[in-house]
Amino acid sequence: MATKGLFTISEFMELSRTTRDTLIYYDKVGLLKPVKRGGDNNYRFYSAGQLAVINVIRTLQGLGMTLDEIKNKKDTMTPALVYEILEQQNAQIIKKIEGLVRAQKLLSAIRKMINSVSNIDEDSITIQYFPEESIVLGDINDYSRERDDYDALLSFYHAMQQKHPDLDLNYPVWGAFSENRLRKGDWKWPDRFYFSNPEGRDKKPAALYAVGYSRGGYGDSDGLFRRMIDYIDVNDFEICGDAFEEYPLNEICINDNSNYLIRLMVMVRAKAPNAK
Repeated sequence: MATKGLFTISEFMELSRTTRDTLIYYDKVGLLKPVKRGGDNNYRFYSAGQLAVINVIRTLQGLGMTLDEIKNKKDTMTPALVYEILEQQNAQIIKKIEGLVRAQKLLSAIRKMINSVSNIDEDSITIQYFPEESIVLGDINDYSRERDDYDALLSFYHAMQQKHPDLDLNYPVWGAFSENRLRKGDWKWPDRFYFSNPEGRDKKPAALYAVGYSRGGYGDSDGLFRRMIDYIDVNDFEICGDAFEEYPLNEICINDNSNYLIRLMVMVRAKAPNAK
């Protein structure tokens, strides 16, 4: 029997990166039969063209199709049907890639957040310049009718889902406080919530910020606010914009919900000489 140009089962499984048992099973169920059988031991022989076939089978299987589904499709194959199947699977691949890219961006953002406080002095307050940062900023929170920050947070999520249906809303949510409320000493609840999302169209301004830290749970930042306001005044700076309250170490990596790391960033500028 002529077997020139054909592969033995050992050669074929090596080229196709599969196993002998898999090829024997494919043969048994009629999914991929050898092009020839022969020799004293009824050896299986495969063609080069079958490498493309097994690659498609394994790709479709990896995308979630069962062997029975692949076999049923194979028995009624036409060019139009093959094109339709591949079109559907290609759409699934694109969707999975988009999901993986979103997951990668989210994990990178969380890693960056944790790394940003890896070497900080938690007791210090510093003045630092920060570049512009992309965020997704919510509307002004409504605290009327005995609504609290929890009510406002729920409203924020609902509004974001409606306004940005295609945007990944799994990023950390922090609070922004207006300059006016800072000057009045009213920082119980944030004016607005925002997602720290690098694809956001809103911006945290590039500016000088007074930056300070403390430990506590969500909302336990009153003492930090007071300490920051005093520091800004004593060191001849003045508030010139909003403040941003973040929790770079939170429940993602801290088990004790009363020991999260709070970071407060207040936009500042040096006082004019005649204001000192």
